[in-house]
Amino acid sequence: MEPDTLLSPNVRRLLTCMIATGLAVLWLFDLVGLSSASDKTWPSWLPLLSFGTLTALALLLPDRRPGLGIRAGVAAVGSLVLTSVQLRLSPLDSTWGLLETVALLGLLLRTTRRMRRPVAAAALSAALGVAVIALPLRVGTGYDVVTFSFILTFAVGGTVGLGCYLRLLDARRVRAMDAVRQNERKELARDLHDFVAHHVTGIIVHANAGLMIQESSPEQIKPLLEGISRAGSETLDSMRRLVRVLREEDHHGARPAEMLTELERLVSAFSEDGTETQLDIADPVRAVRLAPEVETSVHRVVQEALTNVRRHAPGADVAVRLGLDRRTGGDLLWVEVPNTAPAVRSTLPTGGRGGFGLVGLRERVEAVEGALTSGRTPDGGWCVTATFPVLEPVA
Repeated sequence: MEPDTLLSPNVRRLLTCMIATGLAVLWLFDLVGLSSASDKTWPSWLPLLSFGTLTALALLLPDRRPGLGIRAGVAAVGSLVLTSVQLRLSPLDSTWGLLETVALLGLLLRTTRRMRRPVAAAALSAALGVAVIALPLRVGTGYDVVTFSFILTFAVGGTVGLGCYLRLLDARRVRAMDAVRQNERKELARDLHDFVAHHVTGIIVHANAGLMIQESSPEQIKPLLEGISRAGSETLDSMRRLVRVLREEDHHGARPAEMLTELERLVSAFSEDGTETQLDIADPVRAVRLAPEVETSVHRVVQEALTNVRRHAPGADVAVRLGLDRRTGGDLLWVEVPNTAPAVRSTLPTGGRGGFGLVGLRERVEAVEGALTSGRTPDGGWCVTATFPVLEPVA
């Protein structure tokens, strides 16, 4: 997962506006500094009004096309070429812009953090670092210039160190999310073993019954064969959805065909500490048929949502609602778990931050061909919503 995807669109837009505002302020500082310089020929104006602005735009653009590697490479090479040209033509009383310096450092940070190939990241980071350190050479080669270059060396080193640290945090988060997904798949596989065993047992029972009555009651063979066909199809559907999952360790979870009973127990246990919790199950839901793995996934969604409420929104009122949606052309079971704003403000926002519970939950729901969404409600609470497919009714 890309780091930017961990932030909401509003937060990303706010950060982009703040960075753009800061770069605009630096551009104004450059204008003020340039107005006091006696040399106002093109070597002084070009870095400020053209290349510095282009470098800032390269920093603000999202990582799409052109890619970050191309933009960083062009910025580094262009800055070095411009420094060489300015040093040769008019090194005295010239200037280098704060906007270009900060933009190059920003590109250095993003390159160190985001470039996937380590070799390319190292090469581009080195080029950007040299370009930043060489910027003071545009005003000459005296003692003061060397001092500024030495100071910029620390800025480059700090930027590279910060980028490497953020890169390490991103890698750790990706590994943690992969581990959560893998654990969820293993848990689904454990459930699948029990469900397949249940269906196969029914198939064997129907087949043995057919053998026993094939001579005495041949008219009852057809319903038995239809039951065998239906059980076999549902078993193959479950195996097709979860074919890549491996089973490990023993598992104790919600049993098939007892979903509503398990939900009632779960909600009742959650409300024992005085939290007001409501369970609202629409009447059509009680007659609906669900695949066994869908039943346990519904139980898991409610369990995870209630756990997050207890952890991140203590004292909030919770509602668990189940209904049937027929507007999509086919029946869909929807599960909604909203909660109000917490009575006591938590250090974490409602719904959590940086955790992996919803990541694994989404993995489980999508594995059974469902969908999961979550987000803040207008009253400051949180809501988790999931939809699941429904099986055809049996005549």
